[in-house]
Amino acid sequence: MTGYVIDVQGTRWTLPNLLAWRFDYTAGVPCDSFWLRCTWDEENTTRPGDWVRFEAWHEGEQVFCGVVDECEVAISAQGRLLEVSGRGMAALLLDNEALGQDYISATQADILRDHVTPYGIKTAPGANLPPVARFSVATGSSEWSVVYEFARYYGGVAPRFDRRGRLVLTGWQDSQERLVGDGAPITALSQRDRRYGVLSQVLVRDRWSGRVETVDHAEFLARGGRARRVITMPERSSYQAMRYSGQFQLDKAASQLRRLELTIAQPFCAWPGDLVRVQRSQWDWNGIYRAEQVSVGMDEGGCWSRLELADPDFTV
Repeated sequence: MTGYVIDVQGTRWTLPNLLAWRFDYTAGVPCDSFWLRCTWDEENTTRPGDWVRFEAWHEGEQVFCGVVDECEVAISAQGRLLEVSGRGMAALLLDNEALGQDYISATQADILRDHVTPYGIKTAPGANLPPVARFSVATGSSEWSVVYEFARYYGGVAPRFDRRGRLVLTGWQDSQERLVGDGAPITALSQRDRRYGVLSQVLVRDRWSGRVETVDHAEFLARGGRARRVITMPERSSYQAMRYSGQFQLDKAASQLRRLELTIAQPFCAWPGDLVRVQRSQWDWNGIYRAEQVSVGMDEGGCWSRLELADPDFTV
């Protein structure tokens, strides 16, 4: 693993050999993040306080790109050590507030021009979201929320960032599966059912007409679940839009119900969005899952990957 930092002048610096590191990858929210520790001596000519970007490469492949949030140099029994931490490029959209405005018809190019490109963020190829009539950006919204609303609610695509720091506005690529069989060096494996946060019913109210539409999660209701939410639409909405909003909220909450977590003694076993087939003997929850969150690290115990797996069609 090789780490690089870029300072405010655009100069790229190679970090000393990394003693420990961790990368956390997500399917969009929360933001990706990183942490690392390396040796540090007084002969270095760059100042950590000037660093603004970070990149990591593993076996010739870029595995992280993000912003530097914090640097710390400390003297300990191991000598002088440097710790650097930060987040993925989504941090730039999360940290910046959008200018409130109304679009007669907002196109993908409009959204990228006004809310993404000004922060030096590139977009992965293949994006083709439809225009949205009368799209409004509320004052106080983050740039991330603008992109999410445009892409997710209207385009049906959950925005995310890849490991090269590019904004991705396309669906998951299911061309291959990652197999976790009996030969995989698994060090921990668990299955979790979490009812908290799952909704049984959503009421969607049109503030203008007063009409209320109800969407139920029949399976959760049958299992004794009782958790209702009421949503008031901000403007005149069609029946289809109201039903979609309610169903989306149900699906998003329901996607948190089941999780499979496993730790493998190897680095970079999967990426968020990958399909993972678990096929283990003497294990009751074999099947196909989708990686929602992936953590990869190296410490005194060696390299490892921790995968949080959800249903293949979970909602972000």
